[in-house]
This record gives sequence, C-alpha cells and structure tokens, in this order.
Amino acid sequence: MIQYLHLPKPNHCFCSQSSFLILSESKKDSKRTPLKKPKMSPKRMLDCRYLLVLLFLALMPLVPNGNLVGVNWGTMATHQLHPNKVVNMLRDNGVDKLKLFEYNEGIMTALTGTDIEVMVGIPNSMLKEMSEDPAAAASYVYNNISGYCYDGGVNIKYIAVGNEPFLQTYNGTYLPYTLPALKNIQKALDESGVKCHYKATVPFNADIYNSPESNPVPSAGDFRPEVKDLAIEIIQFLYLHEAPFTVNIYPFLSLYGNDYFPVEFAFFDGASKPLRDGTNVYRNAFDANLDTLIYALSKAGFSDMEVIVGEVGWPTDGDKNANIQNAKRFNQGLIKHALSGTGTPARKGKIEVYLFSLLDENAKSIEPGGFERHWGIFEFDGKPKYELDLTGLEVDKGLAPVEDVKYQQKRWCVLNTQATDMGELPKSIDYACSLSDCTALGYGSSCNHLTAEGNASYAFNMYYQVNNQHFWDCDFSGLATVTDENPSEEGCQFPVMIAYGSSMLLHGGDLLDVSLRLVGVFVVLFSFLL
Repeated sequence: MIQYLHLPKPNHCFCSQSSFLILSESKKDSKRTPLKKPKMSPKRMLDCRYLLVLLFLALMPLVPNGNLVGVNWGTMATHQLHPNKVVNMLRDNGVDKLKLFEYNEGIMTALTGTDIEVMVGIPNSMLKEMSEDPAAAASYVYNNISGYCYDGGVNIKYIAVGNEPFLQTYNGTYLPYTLPALKNIQKALDESGVKCHYKATVPFNADIYNSPESNPVPSAGDFRPEVKDLAIEIIQFLYLHEAPFTVNIYPFLSLYGNDYFPVEFAFFDGASKPLRDGTNVYRNAFDANLDTLIYALSKAGFSDMEVIVGEVGWPTDGDKNANIQNAKRFNQGLIKHALSGTGTPARKGKIEVYLFSLLDENAKSIEPGGFERHWGIFEFDGKPKYELDLTGLEVDKGLAPVEDVKYQQKRWCVLNTQATDMGELPKSIDYACSLSDCTALGYGSSCNHLTAEGNASYAFNMYYQVNNQHFWDCDFSGLATVTDENPSEEGCQFPVMIAYGSSMLLHGGDLLDVSLRLVGVFVVLFSFLL
C-alpha cells in the first residue's frame, strides 16, 4: 500500500452549506363541518396506483445500495475472534459484501447460508504455482471455491488473484506470474461445472499509474511505463470476461509520505483549494486518484471498464495523523460520497468500495509504518472504535459490536519498581516489543505521552498478553511483575487479550504450557520421594 499521485499544493477553497426552510401553519378553527370522504372511481384508483409505482421507481436511485460498501477482513492477529461471532456482527451491521485476503475454512463455514457476497483472495506466494500449473489452479478452485456453490452455500462472486502484485517495492517479483495465474484461475472457474458464475480479478496498488511531475493532473494519468504493456494485457483479459479492475487507494499514505501534502485535501469535507484540471474540479485526493486511473484506462481503450476500489480506509493509531477523529471523518465522508451517486468528475455514479479494514491486526508487518496494525473500524476484540453509518444516510446509529467475547484474566504485567538493577531494562523493552505490538508508543501515537516507566510497563504487558499471560512471561530478570490493577491511562489502553483464538493460533505455546506444568508436577513429586 505505497502511494501515489503527484499533486500540486492546493490553496483554500470555499465550502457551501445547505439551509433548510421550515414552514409552519397556524392553528385553524377546530369547529369545522366534517368533510365527507370522497368516492373514487375504479379508473381513478388505477391511475393513482400507476402514479405510486412511477413515484417509487423514480425514488429508487436515491436509496443507497448496501451492496456498494464492503469490508476487508484480515486475519493477521495473534488472537482471533470466533468467525461465527464476527459474521453475526457483520449481519447485525448490515454488511453484505466481504473481501478475504486468503481462503479460510473457518470463515467460509461461518459465512455459509448468510448470502453475504464474498471476494476470496489468493496470496502472492501462490501465484508462481498457479501460473505454471493449470492443475494446481483447478485444484484450488475445486477445494476452496466451487464446493460452496449450492443453495444455502457461500455467495462467492470474485476471486482476487494476488494482492498488489505490481507494487514497486516488490521489484517485479510477481510480474511474470500474475497474468498466467489469472488465466489459469479463470479457466478453472469456467470449467468448474457448477451453476455459480465466478469472476477473477487482480487487486492493484494505485502506484500502477501516475501523472507526470510536469503535468500532475488526473487527465494526464497513465500506467507506469515499465508495466504498461503487461497491465493492458491483464485489463484486456478482465474486460473480455466482464470482470472489474480492482484498485487500492489510500489518501492517508499520500499524507504519511509527504509533509507538504495538504492535509485537508485528504478528506471529503476539507477546506483546501480545489485542484483544477481543465473543466474538472477536484476537492479531494480520492477522486483525483481514481480519475487518474479512469483516464489511464481510457487511453488504453477501456473507458467503460468497471472499477472496484478494493481497499480504502484510515488508521486510528501508529502515526501523528492516525487517530479516531481522522478515521471517522474520512470513512464517513467516503461512504457518503461513494453512495451519493455524484461519482468523480470523470465518471459519475455510485462507487463500489471495500473499507480497509474490519478489525485491527497486531501481527501485520510494520515495515511501512506502525499504523499498519490499526486500520480496523473495530478493535481487535470487536468493539467499535467510533460511530459509523454504513448506509450513507447520516443515521445517528452506532456500530453493533461482536457479542459474548471472552477475555483472559484481568491482570497485567508492569515494571517492577522495586527492582534494583535496571541495567538490562532497555534490552528487555526492545525484546518485548520485537515479539509483540508496541506501535501505540510511537511518535504521535496514543501512548506516546507515557513516562519511561509507563513505556516499560506497556512493552512488558503487550508481551505478556500476546503470550497468553504465562507467569514466566512477566519476569524479565526481575524487572517485571504481575498486577490486578489496570495501568491504563486516558487515551492509552493496556489491553487484555481475548481468550478464544489463542489456542487455535498459538497451539504450540499452549502445548508447551501444558507440558511444562506436567514437568512441574513430576518435579514436585520427585522432591517428595527424595
């Protein structure tokens, strides 16, 4: 998810507000002669019914289509919620479109019978095999996709072949495999012999296209020269099979990577001066980025290509611009804009988007930045971070949480202030953070204000919680101790991990725990014998 579009520094723009006129009527004399109910002829009644039908049809476009806003569900977390509970939460919130980064049997089982539309991802690590062996692609489809095609099965619509395989930081690793893998997967889908109609697509990063620095406007957009020919081949294949072009767009990353990027231009209600591109006016980075793609597609001869935004969102921690206020502002503005039907200057209509992401993932790589673990609109335990109206109707309704979540015991690991030798403290903190998640301690993050003692306690606790509160994981040569007093401060939470999922994901650790306990029992028994 590395971006993005070169844009000039905008100035301030005008913002318009709507005013509403409220009409009131004075009270009339209540002593009126009762009116008789008029009779209506059958022909007149029929005409009225026709008018009602026409009125309903006319108003239909004004109703947001829930199918246009989906969510990405990533699973790179040390402790995961039960899939059934997450799926129930999705249904409680009216989410009926879901994107998975890879096949997960537990999640697919939970989705069975729900009618939630699903896009199943194939990881980049599988592209080489899929590209070189059609039988491997057929086997993948048979084992993971077509078996769910039955009444009451899973509503799979798309197969995502890879994820951002042309990303510049991959240095061309997946370029030779993407198109052959796409062809083999689509062939396997077509020949699966089931009634369901699947479409394969490729989620691209927005760095596959850009505008030249000499003319940084959307209409000058085109595909990167080094991948242009291959990209057009893929687009031709997608177009032939009536599959969409999928792109991931992150205005946050434009802001993260450029201190001179106008902050307000990243949002949909910002006060930056608009970017003018001929007769087109751009008031936010999302539209400018998406239209850069639209123009690139048009230059390649695919002006009517269907486009899906496969990932878009805003993190809540791990950077100075990553916080709940900005995330709510961006995501709510995005949903309202996507469902409004205004579209972009170059393409009108509603925009199909998948929010990134559903839940925080504390095991993601932080090489791009600490924010990578904080994209969720829900916390790791399924609690909503902020109110978000997924309908775009500005309904004042909060998100429903995951229900009946089980937690580990309410205990924390903190710095032992009675310790006499603090010489190993820096190394101990580094060790704890390297094997857990200390991104909240970073510059501009939610726990950046803690004292040195608080930093140590936070690091020790994260290590302790990730390792399922084993007593030996809160020692650090006497520097740490367990407490039942919550050390959380305002704006900085010391979490307690969920109980379910750790046994599923960290079964090796649990096995070790049980084994060591058994060893301890035998040691005690042996000591008595002596």
